[in-house]
This record gives sequence, C-alpha cells and structure tokens, in this order.
Amino acid sequence: MEPGNQTSVSDFLLLGFSQDSEHQPILFGLFLSMFVVTMLGNLLIILAVSSDPHLHTPMYFFLSNLSFVDICFTSTTVPKMLVNIQTQSKAITYTGCITQIYFFLVFGGMDTFLLTVMAYDRFVAICHPLLYPVIMNPRLCGQLVLVSWFISLTYSLIQSLLMLRLSFCTSRAISHFYCELAWALTLACSDTLINHIILYMVTGLLGIIPFSGILFSYIQIVSSILRIPSADGKYKAFSTCGSHLSVVSLFYGTGLGVYLGSNASSWRGMIASVMYTVVTPMLNPFIYSLRNRDIKRALQKVLGRTFYVQ
Repeated sequence: MEPGNQTSVSDFLLLGFSQDSEHQPILFGLFLSMFVVTMLGNLLIILAVSSDPHLHTPMYFFLSNLSFVDICFTSTTVPKMLVNIQTQSKAITYTGCITQIYFFLVFGGMDTFLLTVMAYDRFVAICHPLLYPVIMNPRLCGQLVLVSWFISLTYSLIQSLLMLRLSFCTSRAISHFYCELAWALTLACSDTLINHIILYMVTGLLGIIPFSGILFSYIQIVSSILRIPSADGKYKAFSTCGSHLSVVSLFYGTGLGVYLGSNASSWRGMIASVMYTVVTPMLNPFIYSLRNRDIKRALQKVLGRTFYVQ
C-alpha cells in the first residue's frame, strides 16, 4: 500500500449503536442503570463473602474473585461509552483504545479461567467429597487464581504490544461501542498476520481448553449425581452447582454468539456483545444469591449493618 494512505492516528471513532440523537438519552439511561446494578450487586457479593466466616471456603473465594473481575470487566467498556453518549462524541484516543483492548482481554480471560476453576471445585466437592478439604486447600486455591492472572496478563500484554507495531489507515471508524480487537486489526495498513495468528491460537486456547475442562467436570458431576440413590440427595448435590452451571451457560452462550457470528459489527453482533460484556456480569450476583441460603444470610447481615449505621 502507498505510504500516503497510512497515518499515525491519534484517535478512533466508536460508532456505537445509534446515530439518532433521539435514542441517545434512552441508551444512556439503560446502560447507566445496568452499570450501577452490576457495581452494587458484585460489591455486595464481595462484602458478603469477606464479612461472613462461614463463607471463607474455596467456592466463595472463587465467587468473590469472579465478582471483582466482573466489576473490572464492565468498567473497561461501559464508562467510556456513557461519556461518549453524554458528550455526543464518538472519539477514543489511540492510547485509550489500546488500553481498553488490553484490559478487555485481561478480564475476559480471567472470567473463562475462574469459571473453569469453579467447575473443578464443584467436581471435587461432589465426586470426591471426603478428599475435598485436602485437595482444595487454601494454597492450591491461591495458586489457581494467581496462574489465571499470570496467563491473562501475559497474553493481553503480548497482544497489546503487537498492536503498537501496526500503522493504521485513514479509516478509523470502529462499528462497535468499545475497541474490539478483531475490528481494530481490520483498520491496520501494515501486515497483521502475526496478530491474527496469536489471536486465533490464544482464542482457541482460552476458549476450547477451559470449556473442555468445564464440560469434562460436569460430565463427571452428572454421572456421580445419577448414582446417588435418594431423590433428596440428588437435588442437594445438583443445587450446589446449579448456579455455576447457569452462569457458564450464559457466559459461553453469549460469548460464542459474539465470536462465532458472521458479522460482529452487525446489530445482532453488538446485542450479543452487550449480553457478554454487560448483562452477564450484572446477572451473576442475582444467579448466585437467589437460590443460595448462605449468600442470602450474609447479604442480610451486610445490608442490616449498613442500614443500622445509617
């Protein structure tokens, strides 16, 4: 390509959902409401787990980490979108775009790893209950989370550094509400072969391997539950992993809708992205608390103390 068609861009344009100014207040109110609910819901889960000694177990340790990651995941995209709607601007700086891509990859990867670790935790609890305290000891739990952070941070850093070596064309419009990596690569004028190879390899690594681990865990879990003689025992065993299974289905269902869709920048693709990046983190606290007596009890204590102090 001719050098004249390349430029050192200072910003990108996030086209978002609608160009109609009449729809902007509705979008602003909708996403602001979901963002506030996501923040409050996940913060309450973290407070409940940290304040109640009965919840200092591996399952709730991973759940509090998931809530923290969900807060960060949503904060990566929604605040910038709200600012752009409020200021009627679609611009995001080049540095801001690379930074958003980096943290989006970090927290998206952490979500997949934590859901996989939580599936393994449920597998050990149901299939090997007598060995559960020995296998899922605090040291192993901490190591699993640290390894997950290390892999997510390393891959995201590599992909972001590879983005810095690219030059971009004069076309800088991203048909999305956040800086989506695959779309940003289409705007590059320089060779993106290495970027795409790393993208597809690690997407497969972070997608197929964790999902296979979750699938294997639940095959073993279902097999163990079916061998339980009493119906009450089967119900209790399934109830311990029902919430996690619901979250996994929602997360991977919407995630696959984003990355396997024929056109991620289409209206349906962006709706799937909203489900994946905003709705799922918002619903997770409700899914884990509605059918969980321990979480309900801890939340009542937290809310009771809050109102008592006020």
